[in-house]
Amino acid sequence: MKKIIIVFLSVLLALSLAACGGSPGQPASNESVPQAPVSQDSEAPVAESGAAGKNVSILTPYLSSVTTNQMVDRMKAEMEAKGMLVTVVDTKGDFAQLASRIEDTVTAKADAIVIVSTDPGQIATALQSAFDSGIPVFGCDSGFLEGMHVNATSDNYAMGELITRYLFEDLMGGKGTVIALTHRPHPGVLQRCEAFDNLLGEYPDISLITEQHVEVPGPIENSRQTLENLILSNSQPDSITAVWCAWDEPAIGVSQALEASGRDEVLVTGVDGNSQAVEMIETGSPLKATVSQNFDGMAAIVTEEMTKLFEGVAIEKGDKYAPATLIKAA
Repeated sequence: MKKIIIVFLSVLLALSLAACGGSPGQPASNESVPQAPVSQDSEAPVAESGAAGKNVSILTPYLSSVTTNQMVDRMKAEMEAKGMLVTVVDTKGDFAQLASRIEDTVTAKADAIVIVSTDPGQIATALQSAFDSGIPVFGCDSGFLEGMHVNATSDNYAMGELITRYLFEDLMGGKGTVIALTHRPHPGVLQRCEAFDNLLGEYPDISLITEQHVEVPGPIENSRQTLENLILSNSQPDSITAVWCAWDEPAIGVSQALEASGRDEVLVTGVDGNSQAVEMIETGSPLKATVSQNFDGMAAIVTEEMTKLFEGVAIEKGDKYAPATLIKAA
């Protein structure tokens, strides 16, 4: 009888354990086991990231520019893929409005600010309010101001020197006349212009006809109109040897004006690697060369460095360069 009772109790115990247990090797259902978070839209686990949920404001006065728009779109897509919440602000060339919107962003307690294609010196007071509030500030194709974390850009002086030497030596043969179209408020353009200024002094047989400031927004149309007027005042063939443009959009407008007036002898150069400019170089327009910047690379640097910061990784402050390449007619 005792043996029957023991067997009966053993069976009950086994049944009880089976009811409480899971699959072999799995913990019982009432044990506390850490689980990966699951999105509301999927059963798949979502990777945790210190960047997820961070509010980032991207601000620029030049969103109408093809290359600025390219960088903003790339950063926004990459940041959102990491779970960041991104707001884009365009002030359409108005730096006072840009400073005001930065102050609004500081008041809203954003987790980070990115300024794109902007001289931080022109908005230093507004940026100081971000620094004082502990909001990290990044630049993309901008300048670097003490207090910022990282500015991703090209070596603009080196690019200015590269395209200027190619124009002066390879295209012009060290002699002739040149017109310069610039926009010195932009920090990158300013450095290219400084390279142009310095190299011009090395070529005594090249003379500068005039330097013209290009208005933004609308640099293609503004440059086309500027060249149309300059062609009228320099109507003799070969009176203009070349037009040096600080970036590609003026070079496109200039080339359009030259083609419309039949001044095919005039040489044009730009900087950026704008897809329209590259196509014009390949099809034999007056636009003969540009320097292609790695805008996607700049955007990637900002996203990568910001993600590191949000995840608690120390980052080196200062300018970080994406490589550039000379593109010329075959």
